[in-house]
Amino acid sequence: MNKLSYFLTARFAARNLAVLQWSVPIFLSITAIAAELFEHQVEGELYFEPLFFLELFTFGLFGPIVVGIIIAYLRCLVLEELTLRDELQTLNHDLERRVEQRTAEVEQRNRELASANSELQQLDQLKSDFVSLVSHELRAPLTTLNGGLELALQQTDSLPAETVHTLKTMSKESERLTHFVQTILDVSRMDAGKLRLNPGPVAVAPLLKRAVDVVLSQSDRPVEWNLCRDLPPLWVDEIYLEEIIRNLLRNADKYSPAKMPVLVSACCEGNQLHIRVGDFGPGIPVEIQPHIFDRFYRGTNTQTAPGWGLGLYFAQRIAIASGGKLTLLSPMRKDVLHPGAEFSLTLPITRDAEEKENG
Repeated sequence: MNKLSYFLTARFAARNLAVLQWSVPIFLSITAIAAELFEHQVEGELYFEPLFFLELFTFGLFGPIVVGIIIAYLRCLVLEELTLRDELQTLNHDLERRVEQRTAEVEQRNRELASANSELQQLDQLKSDFVSLVSHELRAPLTTLNGGLELALQQTDSLPAETVHTLKTMSKESERLTHFVQTILDVSRMDAGKLRLNPGPVAVAPLLKRAVDVVLSQSDRPVEWNLCRDLPPLWVDEIYLEEIIRNLLRNADKYSPAKMPVLVSACCEGNQLHIRVGDFGPGIPVEIQPHIFDRFYRGTNTQTAPGWGLGLYFAQRIAIASGGKLTLLSPMRKDVLHPGAEFSLTLPITRDAEEKENG
């Protein structure tokens, strides 16, 4: 209502100024001429002196013209303001219309995204349930198969060498499949938020040596150790910590050339303990390093190496759940043939691990 009143008042003022632009100068001119004539009249006769013509020109002509020009200028200003206000109102209406249109489009997009997200969540849940169900169903026959193969391998004296070799290959592949099924189950539990860690005091050096013995016992792979003295215990889940180390050792063994060593080190830096596993392999290209910890992701140099792309994903998730992190350095050396890669597991040091356990 205030805007409308202002608009009508401005229009009225512009019309009045158009009238005043002519009426006021004419009125002033007539008034000035009449006053001058009356002033210079003596006993009914006019005296045309030079001063009379000067005053007549100044007050009867020049003054009214100046007043008319001023009123005309004011009228132009009012008209310009009205024009600008009209343009501004047009722009405001157009802007409001566009905002309403874009808001409606954004709301529609949000509804579509929410619907698509809900469908994706349902599909992901169905996938997780299916994978978990299949993995559970596979565990029992795999356990039976592993037991049978282990029993058969204990009676190899009466079997041909070719049969023994086949049994050992089957046992190795069965163990690999069992590990894969267990990893799938752990990943499914973790994604569902149902994986529980049981932290406790863990001695680092014995755990590293045990993991190396388990992973590298079948290969003739040398190991270069660099363990600092008096490593403090960690307050973590020992089973999953060893699983992280085993995954890193498997990768180092998998991608390193034969006879080249695997580097294992552990040192304290401040209130953190760093466990590093390095190799002399081809390294990991820089362009794929941001995805190396993604689920089911495998790099471009993995055609000849078996795997499923879950080890590093699982290791990173466990490291984060334990209050640490897993990072990658590649290349780790200036060697064109063997640049290598180094994974560093960083975990917080708990100096009072024994007190926590006792408490």
